[in-house]
Amino acid sequence: MTSPDLTFILGGARSGKSAHAERIATDSGLPVTYVATARVGDSEFAARVELHRERRPAQWALVEAPLDLGGVLRELDREGHVVLIDCLTLWLANLLFPADGTTPDGPPLQAFNAFDAALSQVKGKVIIVSNEIGLGVVPMGSVTRLYVDELGRLNQRVAAASTHVTVMVAGLPLVLKG
Repeated sequence: MTSPDLTFILGGARSGKSAHAERIATDSGLPVTYVATARVGDSEFAARVELHRERRPAQWALVEAPLDLGGVLRELDREGHVVLIDCLTLWLANLLFPADGTTPDGPPLQAFNAFDAALSQVKGKVIIVSNEIGLGVVPMGSVTRLYVDELGRLNQRVAAASTHVTVMVAGLPLVLKG
């Protein structure tokens, strides 16, 4: 089932995907809730997060959702509102590599299924950001291969559900769907 207003934006590192998503949210003229999936682990990453915060309008609400993205989307989604999720890449890293150092038994299918279910019932405007990391060489390590494979599968699931899909390259949007 395709969501009525689901935009998916993919791209590589520093491709302009987050800024593009933020422009779409701003241009909608609707109230926005920014859903951050990042878990800050060091000062360099904290500085990156701060740059994102400074760029966002002050009136946007912020919700941090490092793990239960499906639940958070169900809670926040409503007509006349934008939910901007940035990003699936970090969400997947949180699921595959928990903060407590444990190792999951396999792909986080329960979390994916809950997110799929939330996407299928969207009432408002949802914008989702993710990295496209599968365009390079095949990673040598099994953990890295697992991450690349699962992100590719997750991106495919979200793209299939989306009404609009855009890939960002060098700050330029290339529309793939919608």
